[in-house]
Amino acid sequence: MQLGLAGKEVVLIEKGGLGGQCLHHGCMAVCALNDVARHLFVSRTLHSLGVLDSVPEVSFSRTLSGMREVQAKIASVLDAETRGCGVQIRQKATGRVDGSSLYVDGDLVETDRIVIATGSLPRIPDIPGIRLGGVYTPHTLSSMHKVPEHLLIIGGGIMAAEFAFIFQEFGADVTLASRSEFLKGMHPKLRELAERDLEGVMIREGCTVREIGGDDLVTSAVLETGKGRTQFSCDGVFIAAGLVPNSGMIAGIRKGQDGRIIVDRSMATSNPDVYACGDVTGSRCLTPVARHEGAVAAASILGRDPPPDCMPIPQSMNLASEYAFVERDGSGDEVAFGSPGPAGPGTFWSVPRGQTGMAGILVSGGSGEIGGVYTAGPAAGIIAAYHSFLMRLGVTVHDFDRFMEVHPMADGVYPLMKYASSRIRQGRRDQS
Repeated sequence: MQLGLAGKEVVLIEKGGLGGQCLHHGCMAVCALNDVARHLFVSRTLHSLGVLDSVPEVSFSRTLSGMREVQAKIASVLDAETRGCGVQIRQKATGRVDGSSLYVDGDLVETDRIVIATGSLPRIPDIPGIRLGGVYTPHTLSSMHKVPEHLLIIGGGIMAAEFAFIFQEFGADVTLASRSEFLKGMHPKLRELAERDLEGVMIREGCTVREIGGDDLVTSAVLETGKGRTQFSCDGVFIAAGLVPNSGMIAGIRKGQDGRIIVDRSMATSNPDVYACGDVTGSRCLTPVARHEGAVAAASILGRDPPPDCMPIPQSMNLASEYAFVERDGSGDEVAFGSPGPAGPGTFWSVPRGQTGMAGILVSGGSGEIGGVYTAGPAAGIIAAYHSFLMRLGVTVHDFDRFMEVHPMADGVYPLMKYASSRIRQGRRDQS
């Protein structure tokens, strides 16, 4: 779109739906399903407290069809916006790149520059039976006619956790097989709270799926842990084992062993007339990162200065609550502060269960610079995003003396910043 607005003649080759993986299989699909799952979770909470007389029933098939209708609406808006920027769109066309040559539906197309933004695909483990009916990925979820009674989820990261929560709330008996530690690398308190949201899920760490059984449809799986192999009965398998670069249609360009396209800081590939951005480069599979890399590629083509670096990058996860974090390399003198989340919009009725979320920060004991923010609550993603920006600006905990909050709110980070500032200053006074 930036190239079109700059007056360049731009043609977008789109084989699938406009909006890519984020709209059709990733972020928006999770948003759609999580909204319904979270509604069920909250309804059950209020029912347990005697506030609601019953918990509503949900039609899974109507949920999926309604989701597709909304996705189509968003795609139509994206189509209009893209064309409004002067970009031509060749829908349902197949593109292939060989060196600096572009082929569309097999025909050679003349170009000055090529930008590859083909995204990623679900990582499919090499497991016997993985192609049986009843095995799904986020890309084939729309073909699921009903929620399985016994669902096995393969994966242990954010994607696996999000779908485990969704299917748990939709009524499935969910088992999650994680080859390593569940939510490995995530802040321990965030992981602990996430496991409370998934208390109905059987989480099996250090677990490898060796085989999926059945004739035409899934009926079982063989799971292996350090204790040996067990036969597990299931009528559905959902693969949430991460993503791989979608670069099978790219040749004559340097690629990594996993298929990622190798780029430099300007997003140029080994061919100076070809650029690549987003998941296909092996960068973090996050839409804002792909947008930023696309902006860098456009600036490079236009001969303009690239946009500023966006590190550190905030990330989020959606279960019953929103979980988010942002962190950067510290100076080595960081002090950790933490507290439960306060009662506020979205957390008031969680007080009886003691699940109002959490706030955590890492702070330099010397300068007060912020090295990390970890939060769980109704607006955790927004909080992490803005703190990422503040961290880039060099804001310290001491600057929060000038912060005036809106009340009520469920943000526990801002009072923690003020508390950390007072503790650091008190420590200095004690040493003087």
